[in-house]
Amino acid sequence: MKHVFWPVVMSFLLLMYASGPAAQESIPELNEQVMVLQENGEPLQCVAFSPYVGSLTPDYGAHPPRELIDTLLDQLLKETPFRCIMTYGVLNGLDYTFAAAEARKIKVIAIIWLDKDVAVNSKSITSGIEVAKAFPGTIIRLSCGSEVRTRHGYAFDGEISRCIDSLRKAGVKQPITTIDIWWEWCNRAQPCHQTSFGATVDWIGINIFPWWENKHSGLFPCTTAAQAADFHMARLEDIRRTYPGKDVIVTEFGWPDGPEGATEINTHTGQHCGIASEQNQLRVVRETFEQLAKRKWSGVVFEAFSENWKPSSEGSSGSYWGICEGTPPYACAQGLMPSEKKQEKSRWLFF
Repeated sequence: MKHVFWPVVMSFLLLMYASGPAAQESIPELNEQVMVLQENGEPLQCVAFSPYVGSLTPDYGAHPPRELIDTLLDQLLKETPFRCIMTYGVLNGLDYTFAAAEARKIKVIAIIWLDKDVAVNSKSITSGIEVAKAFPGTIIRLSCGSEVRTRHGYAFDGEISRCIDSLRKAGVKQPITTIDIWWEWCNRAQPCHQTSFGATVDWIGINIFPWWENKHSGLFPCTTAAQAADFHMARLEDIRRTYPGKDVIVTEFGWPDGPEGATEINTHTGQHCGIASEQNQLRVVRETFEQLAKRKWSGVVFEAFSENWKPSSEGSSGSYWGICEGTPPYACAQGLMPSEKKQEKSRWLFF
């Protein structure tokens, strides 16, 4: 996930959110939701997967080799409980991920990456259709783009719609959405309002990052690691109320584990909230999954492996989001999940 455009998006928070009684207007009670479940009735618990580790970057140069994708997936199986991943793109060798996942019985939420280049978008849509049909038992959900509105405003809504329409016309069976931050799915308003895509998608994927709110938001300028799980649940509840009957998944959440002690300064209030550390990352991930499990809600932690290319757009913390290291031997953090006793009590199972 690239956050370089967050200042533009979050500037709307102060402009569009009033401070009077109307701003505190409550939204309707939660309606019964269609849940995203496994065959045994349990929610999806996944991890965002990108193989651009080490010196690799999606912006130029070599593409991730198949051997690397195999190695990273094997490491996830060995050191984490995740049997479900979310992927970012279907071109430049990334399409191999689906065959590799199928061989390992890993389920996939697949993002068809959309950006400014319409010709590349067309290739992505075509490839997305091909892999969706080739791996119907492995690819369980699809998204036409990720944070397209966050990066470009409404300029490429037509590309999102073209992607959705193309998938439907091609007879793709998997449920389709377009993933974006919670603020975009609230139509840049509080209380939340439906967007134009609410009626066209099958499910809703929202990304929630209090870490970046702490830097860019005038509405939620100070959320600590101890408060992060509650913040995630509150934003999910907002969206679920706004789109009754829709599947809602938090498709990205997380917390950086470094640089140790790093923090962000809110551009509106000057507050310092949120400390990067291994302990805080563990707390945010574990407590969020615990709360999701209690509600039987699905979620995707960001991210599997740290990516060294990200500081160019996300600052010093950009390469510290992985629950596993981005360099060999790709060691993964332990203790991120609820204890075995709690898992048994909540019947929190994985693919």
